[in-house]
Order: sequence, then C-alpha cells, then structure tokens
Amino acid sequence: MSKPTFPLNAWYAAAYDVELKRALLPRTICNKPVVLYRKNDGTPVALADACWHRLVPLSLGRLEGDNVVCGYHGLEFDDTGRCVYMPSQDTINPSACVKSYPIAEKHRFIWIWPGDPSLADPLLIPDLHWNKDPDWAADGKLIEVKCDYRLVVDNLMDLTHETFVHGSSIGNRAVAEAPFDASHSDRFAYITRWMENIDPPPFWRKQYGRPGKVDRWQIIRFEAPCTVTIDVGVAEAGTGAPQGDRSKGVNGYVLNTITPATDKTCLYFWAFARNYDLGNQARTHELREGVAGVFREDEVVLEAQQKAIDANPDHRFYNLNIDAGSMWARKLIDRMIDEETRPKVVAAE
Repeated sequence: MSKPTFPLNAWYAAAYDVELKRALLPRTICNKPVVLYRKNDGTPVALADACWHRLVPLSLGRLEGDNVVCGYHGLEFDDTGRCVYMPSQDTINPSACVKSYPIAEKHRFIWIWPGDPSLADPLLIPDLHWNKDPDWAADGKLIEVKCDYRLVVDNLMDLTHETFVHGSSIGNRAVAEAPFDASHSDRFAYITRWMENIDPPPFWRKQYGRPGKVDRWQIIRFEAPCTVTIDVGVAEAGTGAPQGDRSKGVNGYVLNTITPATDKTCLYFWAFARNYDLGNQARTHELREGVAGVFREDEVVLEAQQKAIDANPDHRFYNLNIDAGSMWARKLIDRMIDEETRPKVVAAE
C-alpha cells in the first residue's frame, strides 16, 4: 500500500464563507465526498455525502429545516448525521447514521477536520487573520487545480518562477537573482528574500504609484500541512524597509491554503490583502482579478507538470538551492503523515 500524500488530522479549507448558504454544497476533501450546508441559524454543517441506505449522494437531496432529506428514498438526517426519519416504518434502525465532521468558520473560510474528531482543536486552524482584519482590505477566489496539492505548495515556496512565468506582472530578473534565507521549526518553514535598489515589476510599480528604485521583499511562511502566507511589498529604496521601516512603501499579504481533494486534484483558496487605500472597493476588485490572472498562469504550469509526472512515474527529481523552502515543507508534511500512520505501541499489562 502506498504512503498517503496528506495527513487527515488537520484543518482544511472546504469553502469560502460566502459559498456556504441554505443549500447543499458537495465537495471532495481528502478523497472523502462531503456535503456542506448552513442551518437556519447560520451554523455550518459537514456530513459524509452518501446516504446510509443505498449510498446515493445526500447532495442530490434537499434541506428540510436543519435536516438533509435523501433525494432517493427520503431518509432524513439531522446535523449530527443521525437518521431521524425512515419512510413506511415507525422504528428507525439505530445504526442509521452518516459521518459528521468537525467544522469551523474562521478568517472567512469554512474549515473541516477529516481525521480523528477528538483531535480537532480550533486553535490549530491556520492563521489567515489578514483576510478579515479591519486594518487590511482583502478578497480572493477558489481555483480547482488538477494536480497534487503539494505541487502548489512547491510553487509558492519558490518564487523564482515569477521571473519566467509571471514576467509581465510581478516577476523580474531580481527575483531569480536575489539571495534568500531559509529556516524552519516543527510546524513552520520560512523563506525570506530582499531585493534592494531595484526597478519594480509592473504590478508593484502600479501599487507603489511613484517613480524610482525600490527595496522589495518576499517573506514566505509555510504552516503545515498546506497553508502559505507571503508578506510582500515595496518601499522607496534606502528608506529602511529591510530594517523594519515600511512607512515609505506599500505592503500586501498573499494568503494561500490548499486542500487535497483527491491524490491528484486540489482546492486552492487564495486571497490578496493590502494595508493601503482600504476604502477603495474598485481597487480591491481590480487586485482580485489581476492576481487571479497571475494564478491562472500558475494553474497552466502545475497541471502540465502533473501530466508529466503521471507520464514519467519513475522519474527522480533533483533539487536546487531554490528548492530549500519546498523541501522543508515536504518534510513537515511527511512528519505529520508519519505520526498518523505509525503503528501505535500498546503498553503491556
């Protein structure tokens, strides 16, 4: 049996908060079909998307109050997954239930825990607070990418690809040539890159709004198993941004959390947050659509990469210096998987 590619004991984004309504929303999370909905009071619910009776997807049914009614034979399940009605009989089989998943709403995302429910600590939800912080203006989208979720993580941990994939927007030669620092802990991996006294690429020239050289930064933080926040921005060259003074510049955060759908597909949730021109909704929309265009370029590359991997299953990958961040991210992912799959030792009596 092959080793799993993702841990189950983790919080994964299942939907944007605005996606979840008084309707049944099917999603596949970690190879598990799930149906999501909101109760009358707005509380989110996540159930296995398969009726106990004949495994027909519950998402093909309907909501009745806070319960899901199967669209095939009418069995009705409450928000805990317990069957509360069976047609043509008064006695309900006590085994009639579907799995209910721990679920939470935070940072404008709906999070689901597909593993051991006793371990679902809300304090472990990844930190994406910029997405709902009043000091930041943020918006984003969901991309359904036909690739292993770890390829998206690799892509985000090595931004030298900006020079070649996104040269017309956020990339320039400075990104590929600048030195970087890599570090890690037991749950996080970091890549810090400063590009001093450079010409900003088109995207940042527009955000900065002034001529002249800039100091540009990219500070990447990976949070296992699949969340990447990137502190980005530019400031007037020589005004102290590398030392911590960003007052002469503009600052953004690229927020990314990637959920394995299957072994070779994923749900890529992203947002761009900024701390300038906060009240300008037109600018928020423009940034969201502009960044969406950049990420579509990534999508093309990642899906092509997945096809090539599938066609060359025995190929061995070689790592460059620029792969330091993705290598540490994968080590942290593997550590989580190993902890989950390691045989439990039972103490002798």
